[in-house]
Amino acid sequence: MATFVLVHGSWHGAWCWHRVVPELEALGHRVMAPDLPGHGDDATPVAQLSLKTYAESIATVIRGATEAVVLVGHSFAGIVISQAAEIVPERISRLVYLSAFLPANGQSLSRLAAADAGNPVASSLQISADQQLASLDPARVEELLYPDCPASDVALARQRLRAEPLVPFITPVAITAGRAGSIPRSYIECLDDIAIPLWFQRQMQAGMPCDPVHALPTGHSPFFAAPGELARLLASAAPREQAR
Repeated sequence: MATFVLVHGSWHGAWCWHRVVPELEALGHRVMAPDLPGHGDDATPVAQLSLKTYAESIATVIRGATEAVVLVGHSFAGIVISQAAEIVPERISRLVYLSAFLPANGQSLSRLAAADAGNPVASSLQISADQQLASLDPARVEELLYPDCPASDVALARQRLRAEPLVPFITPVAITAGRAGSIPRSYIECLDDIAIPLWFQRQMQAGMPCDPVHALPTGHSPFFAAPGELARLLASAAPREQAR
């Protein structure tokens, strides 16, 4: 048995793991799936949202676990779990990047994303009048994030997606080899991803190698498209002494 902390990506909340949590629990594991501040059901004001508050909120969740956790980050949450790992490395047994941004020290999402200048997500962003928040064009949400997902989950997402603050996108991580870099890390590629295409996933891994690397034949949202298969891959990341 292991404890997993599942961290959602941009615009999402803990709700996006609703199919994965019971699958992992059925395999005998404990699961914690928090909302990042300002996401899901969390009402933290936009002015208080930052990469630091995200990372500290996840560190607090991790400290509440009874054992070292497997920390999983999807998409933008790759940035978040990297920064959280710098805070509590001793409480994390493994980092798992799920079709996620994989930063080196000093890199931000915006800096990494510059390598994929033609990305359709970037061209589909709608920026608020005060320049604080970004939303996705509703007409392109399904195409970009959920092309292979059940209609019920697409409907759930359309109802629950929230605008994303821009400041965390441009904030670089501050991580060190002796802390975040000391934790074993895995990567799960999504082979048909449009939002973070496979070549880009692999380019980031070239700079920050992961072992092992797994693959899912899905788009950007395997938590909807293949929850059982995703749960089994995550379970394989559990430390052997904690695995069933």
